[in-house]
Amino acid sequence: MPLPFLTADRAFDTADDVALPYDDRDLWRRPYRPGPWRVGAAALMLLLASFVLFAAVIIAATGGPSSAAVIFGTAVVVILCALRMLRMGAWVSAHGVRQVGFFTTRTVAWQQVASLRTVQQPVRWLGLPRTVQGQALLLVRQGRSTEPSPLLTTHNCDFLARDGAFNRAADAVEAWADEYRRG
Repeated sequence: MPLPFLTADRAFDTADDVALPYDDRDLWRRPYRPGPWRVGAAALMLLLASFVLFAAVIIAATGGPSSAAVIFGTAVVVILCALRMLRMGAWVSAHGVRQVGFFTTRTVAWQQVASLRTVQQPVRWLGLPRTVQGQALLLVRQGRSTEPSPLLTTHNCDFLARDGAFNRAADAVEAWADEYRRG
């Protein structure tokens, strides 16, 4: 007996990729899901924070409140770092493209974007100094003579061993750029 409602696993099987009428194009959205490396690292950090919070409760019950406050503050910093790590990546909206790093956020309006292109080049592996051969989605800004900066790479925390996801995300960002640079 088929049920008259749409279940969560069937919602993504639809062939039409039309935006819903209530989707606000002015909101910042990530054109891809966070990768397993990023989610796993954040989950481990949150697990560590739970142990640190448990230690803060034990210290507060047996020791002084000042040392418990220091440990609690440490747990809060670890939680904030995990949340910031989950927030990192490329975000798009009708206003432009935003690249969120751990310490910095850089926003480029669509009118300032000269081109977005996918190129084969050495890319950093998981953000470390080691480079490997891969693909990168390069953002070239108008009036800038500096080297173009990579928005997405095939070997960062979101796309390592997920080439199909990188191609879909790069295509989505390029489609947003084509749509909003014209208008």
